[in-house]
Amino acid sequence: MRDVEDALFVADGGVYVPSAHTRGPWDPRAQHGGAPAALVGRAIERLPADSPMQVARFTMDLLRPVPLVPLRVEGRIVRPGRRVQLAAASLFAGDDEVCRAGAWRMRVAELTLPIEAALASVPGPEAGVTFQPEGDEPAFHRTGMEMRFVRGRFEDRGDATAWFRLRRPVVAGETPSPLQRVLAAADFGNGISSAFDFLTALFINTDLTVHLHRQPVGEWICLDANTVLQPTGVGLAQSALSDEIGPVGRSLQSLLVDERSP
Repeated sequence: MRDVEDALFVADGGVYVPSAHTRGPWDPRAQHGGAPAALVGRAIERLPADSPMQVARFTMDLLRPVPLVPLRVEGRIVRPGRRVQLAAASLFAGDDEVCRAGAWRMRVAELTLPIEAALASVPGPEAGVTFQPEGDEPAFHRTGMEMRFVRGRFEDRGDATAWFRLRRPVVAGETPSPLQRVLAAADFGNGISSAFDFLTALFINTDLTVHLHRQPVGEWICLDANTVLQPTGVGLAQSALSDEIGPVGRSLQSLLVDERSP
């Protein structure tokens, strides 16, 4: 783990205090979606189960901007089961629910079926160009995450492929889980494959859905991202997710597209 002297969140008496490293690009008072996604995913994967479980689908609705204030997380099992469970979690800023997530968890088993693993199809992170932040002020895309582009650049328009690695723990004193790593990275899909200039247009995601067919391995997560927009002001960002071994799943983000105010 790099730069572990700081974390995205610090646990403090039942709440999680965000650091400036969670800050997002749209509003300096609000967090990037990847940080709360990782925190909510942490709550879901810690829910009790009779046998090992893997999150196969995670969907988080961003009900409002997530402020840089102490946050409370509540998780629960909605539909219990030995092989399949439906879990849910909510994130609160004071009395306001700011995020709501649901996830299907499936039991992990060793099967004898003739299933072949898909191999990596994109260049690894060592082949990527490291993103150089436009400033030094702490923010999730600057100081929370390391990015290496193998296709496109942050400032370019159109499809892009980039590797992501957390620079810091999600919660102080803990090593991020595979689920936390992939959820923190997946919310960058609309950012790296933007169709408009960030300075002139908004393309904010209202949700994040991640489907995983296996747990990622290692620190690096790759997004092969594409954004489709319509003149109605609605869009969709979609990303193929991989680790250094091969594909792990897909992510989707619904986008609100608008012109920036002058």
